[in-house]
Amino acid sequence: MSTAEYDHGAVRETPDRYGAFPRLTPEQLQDLAAHGERRPTTAGEVLYREGEPFREFLVILSGTVEIVEDHGGPEERTVAVHGPGRFLGELGLLEGQAAFETAVVREAGEILAVPVERQRALVARDPVLGDVILRAYLGRRYLLIGLGAGFRILGSCYSQDTLRLREFAARNRLPHRWVDLEKDKEAEALLRRFGIRPEETPVVIWQGERVLRNPSNAELARLIGLPAPAPEAGRCEVMVVGAGPAGLAASVYGASDGLTTVTVDAVASGGQAGTTSRIENYLGFPSGISGGELIERAVLQAHKFGARLMVPAQVSGLTPQDDEYIVTFTDGSQTRAGAVVLASGVRYRRLDVPGIDRLEGTSVYYAATVQEASLCQADPVAVVGGGNSAGQAALFLANHASRVYLLVRGGDLNADMSRYLVDQVERHPKIEVQLHTEVRGVSGEERLESLTVEDNTTGERREVRAVALFVFIGARPRTDWLRSVLALDEKGFVLTGADAQAAADGTRWESLGRGPLLLETTLPGVFAAGDVRSGSVKRVASAAGEGAMAIRLVHEHREKAGNLVRTAGPEGPRPRQTDPRPGDDREPAETGDADG
Repeated sequence: MSTAEYDHGAVRETPDRYGAFPRLTPEQLQDLAAHGERRPTTAGEVLYREGEPFREFLVILSGTVEIVEDHGGPEERTVAVHGPGRFLGELGLLEGQAAFETAVVREAGEILAVPVERQRALVARDPVLGDVILRAYLGRRYLLIGLGAGFRILGSCYSQDTLRLREFAARNRLPHRWVDLEKDKEAEALLRRFGIRPEETPVVIWQGERVLRNPSNAELARLIGLPAPAPEAGRCEVMVVGAGPAGLAASVYGASDGLTTVTVDAVASGGQAGTTSRIENYLGFPSGISGGELIERAVLQAHKFGARLMVPAQVSGLTPQDDEYIVTFTDGSQTRAGAVVLASGVRYRRLDVPGIDRLEGTSVYYAATVQEASLCQADPVAVVGGGNSAGQAALFLANHASRVYLLVRGGDLNADMSRYLVDQVERHPKIEVQLHTEVRGVSGEERLESLTVEDNTTGERREVRAVALFVFIGARPRTDWLRSVLALDEKGFVLTGADAQAAADGTRWESLGRGPLLLETTLPGVFAAGDVRSGSVKRVASAAGEGAMAIRLVHEHREKAGNLVRTAGPEGPRPRQTDPRPGDDREPAETGDADG
């Protein structure tokens, strides 16, 4: 059956204009039927409800189903209507989150119900079906985000906690809507309705009745079903700190090699790559891929092999103990790890401009995603930076804003930007590149209205009208918690390999009979991969390659440590279990050029 729009009785099916509502082929339906059960439906029946976890993957065999937001509430609205051959659900089904919408049968018929765990296994085995479902679910998630579905964040644009919650929701690609206390007429009525005092804000409201007063990121995660329990006491063979491309690659390779692998991140999976609108030179994706889709695929792949991902969970300490490491979290919990892969990435640099802090989160941003772009429709915006991230952001924002000013401190766009991006930027009719230009001031009370920019060769200043400013001027490593633990370079990046050996405590390595391996730090069994590593190539493909390589080196470390145990006498190191090396799927970590 085609995906063309058609009338089914009195209910009109939503057309599949953006690939979010595909129809399964008869062959795919037949394959799924062997793993599920057919079930009749009745008009008005609720198949799953907003706020509850998905338990089944549902395919419509006959009849129609309406997808509704705020079902039974004052703001109930239809998101989509599906007919025969279409499947229900969205990204939360694959990731264990609660549903952000309700499915209601409008015309009685029949559905095919496949248990979620069985469906996830089928997706892992069938790449064609998996690709169809994942692309549809990503499209539906972005549709929900654009509609402002999901929970509400009620808070002031001047509140740092409001900014924190909004950033957490956006970075985790969670459907939500922000209600600004300073200017939204709805805000005062909501405060009265729930008996919330202004000093108790920001608050999160979900399903019109569940209220969290100034919740932590972990509390918000638990509300919507993110896998964010406190790390369990016990031991894992590999602890990966950071869930960007390097960390997720380490998770996939570690878990697929049979190592018990736990991956944690303080904010969200994806790192900087997760906020990238489009990566066009990543190997194997000739038409490009969004950072969000790349990361979602990696997360599903890690889950497929049994890696455990926890977000948010922030590491605060690393302590050697009995040839292993005690990893301490900010909530006080601890986990013992046989090896550690540091892949915590970097954080964005801020512009040193008076008054810019008060506009962060409301009109000054450090990522350009659908969430930010939706706030500046048909208005001019400015992008600061001369690298690939700035070029990608300018091209993405040009699809939404009336004009994009790309402000570059240097005099040559080719200096730090890939040639293919330079060509696109210079050809785009909505992008105006201004070289030798730096931001000196911002104007606007509640939101940005204009920028004061300066030509750094002549000193001439002028005003540029912009309702939003996107900053991409580099980043610094997330290594403050490691300064007293292992060796860093002068900029705070982690030293590895030969650089680590020069700074290492020789007595710590003598008993091992070796020096640090290629990605190993000054601590045996602790590796660094991706942007956090000193001397790394700041590209997505390189980070993923280093994450995979780190696991290869973990095996080498474990093997050599095992040999040391076997050759030591009765007074030597205590015995410990080591796993056999994997056999025929050992491969060198790949490197290449991609954007991050």
